[in-house]
Amino acid sequence: MKLAVIGKDVSKSDSPKMHTFIAEKMGNSITYDAISIPEDAFEKWIDGVISRYDGFNVTIPYKLSVMPKLKSICGDAKTFGAVNTVRCADLSGHNTDGLGFMLMLKSHGVNVKDKKVLLLGAGGAGRAVSFKLTEAGANLSVYDRNPFNASSLKGELPAVNVLTEVTPEDYYLIINATGVGMHKTEGMSPVGKEVLARTQVALDLIYVPAQSEFLRIAEGLGKPIINGMEMLFFQAYYAECIYFGCPPDEDQAYMLFADYVKYINTH
Repeated sequence: MKLAVIGKDVSKSDSPKMHTFIAEKMGNSITYDAISIPEDAFEKWIDGVISRYDGFNVTIPYKLSVMPKLKSICGDAKTFGAVNTVRCADLSGHNTDGLGFMLMLKSHGVNVKDKKVLLLGAGGAGRAVSFKLTEAGANLSVYDRNPFNASSLKGELPAVNVLTEVTPEDYYLIINATGVGMHKTEGMSPVGKEVLARTQVALDLIYVPAQSEFLRIAEGLGKPIINGMEMLFFQAYYAECIYFGCPPDEDQAYMLFADYVKYINTH
């Protein structure tokens, strides 16, 4: 099967390595390319990608732009209004981000039902996460520096509590979905000690660096910490299941992730 990931800049993406590993372990044969598409060239390139590949993953900033090219939008992709996985044979769009996130929580024994959760960032990944957290029965508060992101989320999820500022409160889980702590903001955290001291668990969707400043502060306070590597891996696993039409199996996903960690630690 010929697969790929598309985005504005996927030159450093872990997707080729991750998907190839998962496919081989599941007994499937794939090639997997990383295709960086400039924003002004998306319309020109996308039809070619659809015709040349059996399926592809979609990352920033094309999770919405790809949708008009598809015949059907399925499951979570319809709920979130964003696609991260395309199967070209039937031109179907899917979103595996939320499934990957929830399986990551489950693998760490984190159960959000009836618990107070703070989500920092209501953009792309934050949106997917907020739908899943609400579905799972969390008492969710959301803060975004851009008030439009938070208010449009509340329009779709009325139960969400939108914050205009973040103050120290007792939370079960605080999630960083802002992107602060990676690339040019490495070494920075969206919140400080006072806020993190009052949570039970800290989770950062960032996985490079493996320990963001947000997680470093939380760990220093004795909190259990989780980074976003598992979410990335599990969403890739669910995408592979879509490409090959096989039912996902949580135990298989856990086992594959454990194998992958060993693999990257020795290569």
